[in-house]
Amino acid sequence: MRDTSPKARAEELRRLIRYHNDRYYRDDAPEVSDAEYDALFRELSRLEAAHPELADPDSPTRRVGAEPVEAFGTVVRDVPMLSLQNAFSDAELREFDARVRRFLKGRGIGEEILDRGGYVAEVKIDGLAVELTYEDGEYVRGATRGDGVRGEDVTANLRTIQEIPLSLPKDRKKGGIAPSRLDTRGEVYMERLDLAALNRGRERAGEPAFANPRNAAAGSVRQLDPRVTASRRLKLWVYGTGRVEGVRVTTHWEELALLAGLGFPVNREWSRRCRGIDEVVAFYREVEAGKDSLPYEIDGVVVKVNDAGLQKELGEISRSPRWAVAAKFSPDRAETTVEDIVVSVGRTGTITPVAVLSPVVVRGVTVRRATLHNQDTIDGRDIRVGDRVLVQRAGDVIPEVVESLSAARKSPGRGPKFRIPDRCPACDAPVERVPGEAAHRCTGDGCVERRKRALRHFVSKNAMDIEGMGTKIVSTLVDEGLVTEPADLYRLERETLAAMERLGEKSADNLVRAIEGSRRVPMSRFLFALGIPLVGEHLSEVLARHFGSIEAIRGADGEEFRKVREIGPEVAAALRAYFDSPRNGKTVERLLREVTPLPPATRAGKASGKTFLFTGTLSMPRARAQEMVRREGGSVAAGISGKVDYLVAGEDPGNKLAKARELGVPVLTERQFLDMLGETG
Repeated sequence: MRDTSPKARAEELRRLIRYHNDRYYRDDAPEVSDAEYDALFRELSRLEAAHPELADPDSPTRRVGAEPVEAFGTVVRDVPMLSLQNAFSDAELREFDARVRRFLKGRGIGEEILDRGGYVAEVKIDGLAVELTYEDGEYVRGATRGDGVRGEDVTANLRTIQEIPLSLPKDRKKGGIAPSRLDTRGEVYMERLDLAALNRGRERAGEPAFANPRNAAAGSVRQLDPRVTASRRLKLWVYGTGRVEGVRVTTHWEELALLAGLGFPVNREWSRRCRGIDEVVAFYREVEAGKDSLPYEIDGVVVKVNDAGLQKELGEISRSPRWAVAAKFSPDRAETTVEDIVVSVGRTGTITPVAVLSPVVVRGVTVRRATLHNQDTIDGRDIRVGDRVLVQRAGDVIPEVVESLSAARKSPGRGPKFRIPDRCPACDAPVERVPGEAAHRCTGDGCVERRKRALRHFVSKNAMDIEGMGTKIVSTLVDEGLVTEPADLYRLERETLAAMERLGEKSADNLVRAIEGSRRVPMSRFLFALGIPLVGEHLSEVLARHFGSIEAIRGADGEEFRKVREIGPEVAAALRAYFDSPRNGKTVERLLREVTPLPPATRAGKASGKTFLFTGTLSMPRARAQEMVRREGGSVAAGISGKVDYLVAGEDPGNKLAKARELGVPVLTERQFLDMLGETG
């Protein structure tokens, strides 16, 4: 029988954690998610606390990371790089605050000292922890964290990162005087877009893609050839120091200011001095809500006691300081099994492969299906039925499978490779791959599933907004032959609807009123309802404002479309292809006999010809501010670019503000924006 004693379980947990430490720190190829690793670590910590007789000086709970790889030289540091204890909720953050207060009270230190200094909260970058050493202001050494005391010597590789200063200022007028000795610590990371570009190149070269920015950063720094490191777009944030000689600071906030003054990249935009734990919790929630809009990945917020004297009093326990905690977010990714791969047919006929999964919770939502995008994605990630996979749900988007763990581990006995079928599963028409694209499409004009999807889009809230016309009603109308295209909706009779299963008299009346109410809609919503490929809500509005009528849009050629701000060659070609189709032409003609698209207001206003973008929190709803712009003849952009005339920045504007300044886009406060439009607020 299997030994289930606490001793046996502790030994098993130690073995598992050591193995995963090596995979994460030495091989840059983790096999479990951060959440799964944290669960193992916490179980071992609880077990050791409940059974002191199981104490082991070599337990992973008393160590940091993994031993350095022998291929690199070893750097031994005087001040260890410790790991942090984790918190996973508001309640656990408050418990950290309570522990700090209890400990200080036991030392006879009053709470008012903690309250006066407060905490500093900073985003926790998901990268590779490193330490940079400077002597007399000159960069002399760089090392990974390793096991905390001994790290890998990656001096030459870190030297290639542009943001790392090789010399520090020695003149107070130029930002400060460099300490005689300085060990500064930070995270090397890679931005999301840079990772995507790197992976595209690796896939073209037949090399495996990096699963996430952390793996890419770690793999890039830990190269035996510094030229490989130099070819990657790596960046750095610093967050603290180790050994320092020749200068003294009394708070962590001062320490960050010192590092910034010396020329180090310090993430001041996402660092906050908090007067108490309530402000810490508010910052934690704010960051979690906005983390997906950041250009880099973060996995939590680090909270530190600000006062350096209190940090010294609090000290350390085994591998972690008492004065800091890492508040982790609920995981964006989780591991599960692919039970099947099926395909769905979209409104334009696109065939999308979908993974049917063993249910798994990601960001508080149970995920049972996840998109696989297209055949190229399946092939590139080598995803097969039966595989263990990582699923993510970042930014509340549709869940997707991001990596096959079975492929990465070269698991034996995997199933066959999946191929998108040659025939449409809905209508049996041939399926063809679109030249120059990754998509496969059904070629059947009469495909029932395409028809249903197109109608669901047509009646949706942001299109024609026919309230009560749900998925099941649309399916029934198509299946019974009552509706084959959008115009048929406007010829439905009340008696026909009332006779439908589960609809009834009252629901039929409401649905008839909703259909009638949609006969007059803004032209932009009519355009969006047509489902023209590549034309979403924003571009529908742009087209409506530029051309003013459906007739003008239908008659425009590709060159006229390309003259429209924000319309590129691909969208112009998609528009022309849509309106050149005889089938689409008949659909639009029939619709125009039933529906009147209302042209946008054409009066000249204070925002005429100008494009605005909003970021941060305004005193009014953002929708109201956007409507002010449109009412005054302007337009609202979907994202920051050089085509934006003004960025209106509210409180906590985020990374759009920095990008706007980089592009030279003028920035307005909310007050300046209102003054420009002649509004009183």
